[in-house]
Amino acid sequence: MNDPYSVLGVSPTASDEEIKKAYRELVRKYHPDNYQDNPLSDLAQEKMKQINEAYDTIMRQRSGGGGSYGGSESAGASGGGYSGYSGSAEFARVRAAINAGNIPLAEELLRVMTNRNAEWHFLMGSVMYRKGWLDEALSHFQTAVSMDPANPEYRQAVSRFQQGGAYNPYQGAYPGQSACCCDNLTACDICSLLICADCCFDCF
Repeated sequence: MNDPYSVLGVSPTASDEEIKKAYRELVRKYHPDNYQDNPLSDLAQEKMKQINEAYDTIMRQRSGGGGSYGGSESAGASGGGYSGYSGSAEFARVRAAINAGNIPLAEELLRVMTNRNAEWHFLMGSVMYRKGWLDEALSHFQTAVSMDPANPEYRQAVSRFQQGGAYNPYQGAYPGQSACCCDNLTACDICSLLICADCCFDCF
């Protein structure tokens, strides 16, 4: 059982911004797209799982949620078969928060969950997308597909990303808002955040 800070290569005294920066750099390094048709693809996928779990653990601990590293691994492996929407009260609250545009609440609800199944990763991907964190969003969508490959909702999310188009998992649910991840960012933010470059064309 590895220490989550060691997995991300940061000190336990690192700031939240330093942790986020380290997390993003690792996600870019081990992203599945970098290992297509590569014999190291399985290792990269396992590394991505460790990175995501470590980051989630640190954020959960810092928000007062507690928990220990690796505690969600077995719980997250139960997402088999197409459910689309599991009907879980917890996931229903998350979807309601996303539909209402309350992304901080949706993320908070997800962080404290121990049931990291396919729907959890899809919803976390939706949250990351709304925050403009495209690498993290795609990583969670791909994890959701790998856990529940028969689910068209999850496959559509990955497909839209791979086709080069911006994807809004809840398109139409936000009256008056566009489906671009650059919403709520200033012009300076757009210029400085490479993560938003892939979907900025949808803003014009």
